[in-house]
Amino acid sequence: MKDLMGQAIWDFYHEQNPENLLTETSISEIDDLPVDYFFRSFGDMNLIEQKALELSKGKVLDIGAGAGSHSLYLQNGKGLDVFALDFSPKSIEICQLRGVKNTLCSDILEYSGETFDTILLLMNGTGIFQSLDKIDLYLEKLHSLLNEDGQILIDSTDILYMYDKADDGGIMVPADHYYGEVDYFIHYKLDTEKPIKWLYLDFVTLKRAVENNGFKIEKILKEEDSFLARLTKEDLN
Repeated sequence: MKDLMGQAIWDFYHEQNPENLLTETSISEIDDLPVDYFFRSFGDMNLIEQKALELSKGKVLDIGAGAGSHSLYLQNGKGLDVFALDFSPKSIEICQLRGVKNTLCSDILEYSGETFDTILLLMNGTGIFQSLDKIDLYLEKLHSLLNEDGQILIDSTDILYMYDKADDGGIMVPADHYYGEVDYFIHYKLDTEKPIKWLYLDFVTLKRAVENNGFKIEKILKEEDSFLARLTKEDLN
């Protein structure tokens, strides 16, 4: 992968003529994503992010850390032991330069070692699952990384609203796959990343998946079509 998002984060931090990222999906048109979005302070984050950070406790794994803003708030603002994980080498470099003490450059499926009290997956955290047929693989991995009394804080958006309505009031969703499975494209400085699979989940579908993989789930917060959920391990006793 070309790591265009990491390059944009790197350019912004080093003031090397950064430009907006351009993002699109297989069901949406190109949209601007200002790079400074990844450098927001707590006060500029949305309510779902703020609530997740407020609920974070103990040793934390921040998956998809980007420029490290969530990790820095937890580390410096709450004094927590935080590990920022991202598969983007340039993003991890910026996390380090910004002062994140513990960083991990890895795909989450390939990581092993520590276990955690809180695992964060924010900014549509369900996206990393890629597709419905891979959810079990990721949830099994997350279950292995979570301490027995730990929590996973994850957000997603139900994108049903993005589909057209039929004359009879029904919604015209794809017949061959779940409507939240999309191809995600990133463009930066006239270059284009190879599309990645990205998964937006409605709460009912997420609930069914996590309960099949040893978790209980609680909806913590809902903001329009987006929500924050907390996963905890099912008590088998």
